[in-house]
Amino acid sequence: MPRALRRSGLILCLLAPLALPAAAFGDALSPESGGSPNADKIDTLYWIIFVLGLIVFVGVMGTLLYSIIKFRARKGAVAAQIRGNTRLEVGWTVGAALILVILAVVTFIFLPDIENPPNSDANGFQASNGGGILYATGPEKRLPPNGKALNVCVNGQQYIWRFTYARDCHNAPLNSVFSYEEMVVPVGTTVTLDINAQDVAHSWWIPRLGGKFDAVPGYTNHTWFKIPANLAGTVFDGQCAELCGRNHANMRAQVHALRPDEFEAWLAAKRKQIKEADAAAAVSRKRLEANPTGNP
Repeated sequence: MPRALRRSGLILCLLAPLALPAAAFGDALSPESGGSPNADKIDTLYWIIFVLGLIVFVGVMGTLLYSIIKFRARKGAVAAQIRGNTRLEVGWTVGAALILVILAVVTFIFLPDIENPPNSDANGFQASNGGGILYATGPEKRLPPNGKALNVCVNGQQYIWRFTYARDCHNAPLNSVFSYEEMVVPVGTTVTLDINAQDVAHSWWIPRLGGKFDAVPGYTNHTWFKIPANLAGTVFDGQCAELCGRNHANMRAQVHALRPDEFEAWLAAKRKQIKEADAAAAVSRKRLEANPTGNP
């Protein structure tokens, strides 16, 4: 292949990414963020560690390349016999330990903001029938400082997610509002999640809303997110992140952010649907009891 053609191909390969939209490169090298404060903190912590790691990598590789070039074999040269350098060995040992200490300190600085949910905004969701934001339960889970959050029970099943809006997932009322595949939440409101599984191990993950949490049968994991008010109308996509069977790839999830008034209207519509469905099921049961065989 002619040299000019190879050079042109290399230039095209380097310039091709510039023709793609900027969104295609969003969070290409780091965790997704922008949907919740805990996801933003995870992203920031990642970049701090990435930069430190990059500095170490450049330093090590730069030293290696310098040594290869500076001390490369030459005709007639005799290699120097080096027995060690105590100061150099102590220096890189102390340097490595110092980097680990810095990483540990920075991680523990960011960790509380990742684990501990904040209070909802003043204009967040206010339940008109409950006198304030719905309470989440404790004490095994982390709650906002004021103890108030919208609690959602996340249940993984082969191969679908069920979302139940209840304070206590173990004693949820039979008429609790629920949905499948799409979780609807209000913006500006702290949402706590109780995550478990009904059959096999699954994994809940909406990348822009925080870290991944396993859904395990017989055990409940807890996490949270809080979508900013300016993201009302946004739909966040996710996927079961634990191989859970042959249809694992189809076990997708979405979180749909609404304004608080829109969310309350959605709740009311869901309650009405559940009530109508229960009434229809009661009529069907009576009809079946009256005519078990189904004969006319």
